[in-house]
Amino acid sequence: MTATILKIAAALAGIAGLLIAALAVFQTGLIFPRWAMGPGPALPERAERLELALPGGDRLVGVHLPPSGGGGGPLILGFGGNAWDADALALFLQSIFPDRAVATFHFRGYRPSTGRPSARALLEDAVAIHDLLAPRAPEGIVAVGISLGAGPAARLAGSRPVRGAVLVTPFDSLADLARSHYPWAPVGLLLRHPMEIAEDLSTAEVPVAIVTAERDSIVPAARSAPVRAAARNLVLDKTIPGAGHNDLFDRPAFAEAMRAALAAIEARR
Repeated sequence: MTATILKIAAALAGIAGLLIAALAVFQTGLIFPRWAMGPGPALPERAERLELALPGGDRLVGVHLPPSGGGGGPLILGFGGNAWDADALALFLQSIFPDRAVATFHFRGYRPSTGRPSARALLEDAVAIHDLLAPRAPEGIVAVGISLGAGPAARLAGSRPVRGAVLVTPFDSLADLARSHYPWAPVGLLLRHPMEIAEDLSTAEVPVAIVTAERDSIVPAARSAPVRAAARNLVLDKTIPGAGHNDLFDRPAFAEAMRAALAAIEARR
């Protein structure tokens, strides 16, 4: 009996070791699933292609959409989730804010941008993108970050004079989020892509709005709560009833919350 128990324990340990090794090797592909990206949508004629050359030779490609019906106000700078096409995100954001200009960029390593994706690159590139766009945004920039994109939006809120930030389904820390999904893995030793959203937000004085989904199983409420607590100037906190992480965006209540978030930020001028 003892020998059998030892064999079972050894087999389980071997399986756990393989799973941990797989997480270590494939984590970049899990966090940045470029393989899941399909072709982007067609853009309207008014769309302007943007390019940003990075130190080291990599190149970011983005898009700028002027207001579809005229209008002013701050530029909406969007950062999507880890499998959002930047062109699709730009069109989606302008469907919510038709009277605002919108800009988005493909993450580093997401075609047609070049290079390799990483959390560090995403955060550094956000600052470079802001600095590129700031001269053409006389009424300021509002950063909108969705899921993983909440990281660069929070970084800008804490390091650049943006008008404000809207964080959608944000998590406090990529390490803590990983621990909630893989409690059996030594995440602290394995993770090569640290992202501390709550920490970045804790230094931000600009207005911040947070929109979450009631039934989010990807970013559970326990991981969004510290972001809420870290926001020093929280102007809107809305949870969309019945929504999950991925079906949030089709709900009329989501668009209403986003418009309310922008209005609350603009009111703090």
